[in-house]
Order: sequence, then C-alpha cells, then structure tokens
Amino acid sequence: MLRVLLVDDTGKDMRILHDALVAAGHVVVGEVGTALELIDQAEKTAPDLIIVDTESPSRDVLEQIAFVSQSTPRPIVMFTEDGDQDSITRAFSAGVTTYIVEGLQPERVRSILDVARARFAAEQALRDELERTKGELAARKTIERAKGILMDSRKIGEQEAFRLMRKLAMDKQSTMLAIADQIVAARELLG
Repeated sequence: MLRVLLVDDTGKDMRILHDALVAAGHVVVGEVGTALELIDQAEKTAPDLIIVDTESPSRDVLEQIAFVSQSTPRPIVMFTEDGDQDSITRAFSAGVTTYIVEGLQPERVRSILDVARARFAAEQALRDELERTKGELAARKTIERAKGILMDSRKIGEQEAFRLMRKLAMDKQSTMLAIADQIVAARELLG
C-alpha cells in the first residue's frame, strides 16, 4: 500500500485516477489543484509517491518538484501531453522519476507506479553509493595529508608514518580517520 499525493495542474477531474489508486490498494493522502501547493502538501502528508498531472511541465511546476526532490526524495510520476524532448529532460533533471506522455489510463496505474518505485530505488542506491564514495575519498585524502605531516615533522618514510597512525588509533581505540583529523588539526593550530 502506497500513500499517494495527487497534483492536478490541469483542472481535469482526477476521480478516475483517485479511484484507480484506491482500487489498486493505495491511499490518496491528498489532492492539490496546483503544483504551487506541492511543497506544503508534501510536507503535511509525507506521501510515499507523488503523481503530477499537467498539460506541460512549466518552470513553476518543475521548481516545486525540484525542491521536493531535494528536501525529501520520493518517486514522482508525471502524466502530461507534452512529449517534447526538452520538457522530458527538464522534468527528469527536476526529479521526476517516470514521465508518461498522453496516457492517464487507470488500468496502467499499478505498473506505472511499480516502474516509478523501482527506478527511484535504483537512483537512490546510486546516490547513496556516490555519497559513500565521496566520504571514503575525503577520508583517504585526510589520512594521506596526516601521513605527509608525520613524514615531514618526524623525517620518516610513508610506511613508518602509517604504522604510527595505526598504532595510535589502536591504542586510543579510535579510527585512522579520527587520528588523521587530530594530526591535521594540530598542524593547522601550530602553523
């Protein structure tokens, strides 16, 4: 069961989509009549997935989607009449997970939501991996910098500097990164 927020930026009747979602076992936690209400409603209702129905994704709609995607990422499905490649590219850049042109058909809702959730999960895994890799790279740089400081100040080789840091980390029941941070901070303090 998904908690779904519906955004109708067209003025059309959303009852067919609402009923299709309920029939598929989902809960519609909110319906808004314009994308300008998206941020507020997303915060209030905390949906698992957002569906936006729009004639063509305007700059305002895409800005709202981008803000929601950055603050609380979740799958976003967009139904639209606009098949222009630039519109599609801008929508994906803003955070739309699935972009459906010409076709809000109730019988397809379940599979569209499944695709959106799977694609979102794959993208989230990539984002998480990227953040973890960035963290590991930053840690490695700090450790290398600390080794360089030890090598310079003690006139020792790289292996000896690494051994000293590892021993200190073990003696203090700390991590190599924490020891490296302390060495770098001490160097910055002492100049």
